[in-house]
Amino acid sequence: MQQLPVFEITDQLKTSLSEHPIVILQAPPGAGKSTGLPLKLLQETWLQGKKILMLEPRRIAARNVALRLAEQLHEEIGEQIGYRVRFENKVSAKTKLEILTEGILTRMLQQDNALEHVGLVIFDEFHERSLHADLAFTLCREIQSVLRDDLRILIMSATLDGKELSSQLNDAPVIVSEGRQFPVTINYRESDEKISIAENVVKTIRIALNETSGDILAFLPGSGDIHRAQQMLEEQLTGISVQALYGDLSFDKQQAALLPDKNGRRKVVLATSIAETSLTIQGITTVVDSGYSRIPRFDHKSGFTKLETVPVSKDTADQRAGRAGRLGPGTCYRLWNAAKHLQLAEKRKPEILEADFAPTLLEIYHWGESNVEQLKWITPPPPASVSLAKKVLIALQAIEGNKITAEGKHLFSFPTHPRIAHLLHQSHKHQLTSLASDVAALLEEKDPLSKMNEADISL
Repeated sequence: MQQLPVFEITDQLKTSLSEHPIVILQAPPGAGKSTGLPLKLLQETWLQGKKILMLEPRRIAARNVALRLAEQLHEEIGEQIGYRVRFENKVSAKTKLEILTEGILTRMLQQDNALEHVGLVIFDEFHERSLHADLAFTLCREIQSVLRDDLRILIMSATLDGKELSSQLNDAPVIVSEGRQFPVTINYRESDEKISIAENVVKTIRIALNETSGDILAFLPGSGDIHRAQQMLEEQLTGISVQALYGDLSFDKQQAALLPDKNGRRKVVLATSIAETSLTIQGITTVVDSGYSRIPRFDHKSGFTKLETVPVSKDTADQRAGRAGRLGPGTCYRLWNAAKHLQLAEKRKPEILEADFAPTLLEIYHWGESNVEQLKWITPPPPASVSLAKKVLIALQAIEGNKITAEGKHLFSFPTHPRIAHLLHQSHKHQLTSLASDVAALLEEKDPLSKMNEADISL
């Protein structure tokens, strides 16, 4: 096994996990916390032969981390190392370490309230603070305090404030791995407001190609910006490989972005925030950061969550820049000026503060808890969000008198928002299942037609 920086603190971490229910690990990108450390913990006596679950924020990270771990054991996926993501499961009776996306764990918790066969739950990249991760962490703490004092929790992150989090978790020990991050030179470049984000990024990539060597990773808000930038680069430049990287791509295309170009050409990877963490993209020495990301925000008018393009926070910008310093000294081009950087928010907001809380509240009622405030949240949900979510669930007849109803349990069985689950359930009574399925897909996923088409649902 490759000698990784995180191995220097492995013995200390093992001791802390044997003595404490919750441990926090701070380690920079490339230290090996995701792709090396879990293998070092598989034989620990305090596991008592039980398995390890490790949560990743995204499907692409879950699959690739699992592949990397299995390769080190010279095994196929599904033997000692497996993964579960939405609609895909590669585990077996032999599996000792499962890599999961966050929503999968909350469903597992509902089926096995004690996690009887699990000895350790690892929350990787916890600084992203997704709603699913917050809920899963909260429920795991409930299991620890009520049913399983032997269950261990390990929180891992590169940019998390370990001391602040420790103070909320009964002074949980914080272990720091220094890693081997090389210095990154930051170049601030004011973006041209007269042209699009994609055009600004392409313009800066062309400068970076002349001023630096090695492969380039560029961060853009979404897949639409990526496609526009890719088209411009392929029209303007020859002799380089331009690869896209975002969640909806096929596995083969994602691998093409992560691995060196087969023909030895210089590579430009155009990525969403998916490339900030967990994934190792080989050969990257330069980062171009648009300064924007797309995040989910609840729209009270429509009752649904939509993606909004917003400026990044300082911790996100640091995480992105760090991608340039894994192989050696690197360079990061930021498409904003130094004065604007000082005005950025220090940290990204936890999703729980802005998300639609209805699906989470249904999860909590199904768990058997009706008093949200009683749960041990890292960041409690806003009372207004809880109140609105309760009204939605009452209207859907999912809860009544602070208890989940039979209807609520049925809606919970659908892997979708309670509103859409209600649509699908009711459609069966009116013999409109086919139409309801189409409408549900359109509401939950992206518009399958181009912007040139009219907004006519019959199309």
